[in-house]
Amino acid sequence: MNEEEKVCISMNPTNPILLVAESGSDITPEIAKQYGVTIVPMHVAYGGQTRDDGSFPVTEMFEHYAKTRDLPRTSGCTPHDFEIVFDRLQKEYPGRPILHLAYSACTTCSMQSAVIASEERENIHFVDTKQVSAAQGAVVIAVAEYLKANPDATAEQAAAKAEGIAATVRMGFFPGDLDYLRAGGRVSNAAYLGAKLLSLHPLIEILDGKLMSTKKYRGNMAKVVSKLVSEYTENLDAEKPVYLIYGAGLDEKIMRDAEQIVKDKGFAQYSWVQTGCVIAAHSGPGAFGIVGFAK
Repeated sequence: MNEEEKVCISMNPTNPILLVAESGSDITPEIAKQYGVTIVPMHVAYGGQTRDDGSFPVTEMFEHYAKTRDLPRTSGCTPHDFEIVFDRLQKEYPGRPILHLAYSACTTCSMQSAVIASEERENIHFVDTKQVSAAQGAVVIAVAEYLKANPDATAEQAAAKAEGIAATVRMGFFPGDLDYLRAGGRVSNAAYLGAKLLSLHPLIEILDGKLMSTKKYRGNMAKVVSKLVSEYTENLDAEKPVYLIYGAGLDEKIMRDAEQIVKDKGFAQYSWVQTGCVIAAHSGPGAFGIVGFAK
């Protein structure tokens, strides 16, 4: 596979403005094709090699850690990754503006890499979504839908719309296995042992682009997921989509129960998003999250 083939290029963009996002948005190739989004791979290193996010199953990474205790390391897109994308898009769609809806710049170098790759190029625009995973994906999809409804929108208008949308997105997330956070130095041994003994699940939310532990829920995963979904949906707009995040290994009954709560709360638009390797490398198997738009 050559370098261009590693990048998910939408050969028939449906919008006049070319949208670009990182693989950490957890947008599947099918959704990327549907909305005309170009996905640039982030990277995961383990077992002595660095691989493109999305080029291998998440479970392979989990199995490697279980056998070796070698924690996967993630990294953002490089300037070269974006050079490949910008070269091809500008060659195939000359004169069309490019809008990069970036993974939170507080957490990765990806947006800076894109800015570096854009030097001496024209008509490339950037928005820091200040979101990650399905929350970033929610922004990208909403902007794509806006452009479909407003085909005459300028890149500046689309960027302003993206910033407004991003400010309304809310995400709550439970890691599946705190061992991954402890191994990465994000949770102390004392906090890890306390959480295990007391069945505590830290809620991770995105605040001004940063992933922050805001509160703790007590109980088994089924109990805390149901409680989170019930509480979180109270402040979300039921007229807009809600995204339910799952890590490989999450119990199917927990997923069915979460889905039922969403339905009972009046959300007609909902879908499941699986965590890719970038988020899963930190959260481990069996994670759960919810993303929606504030009222």
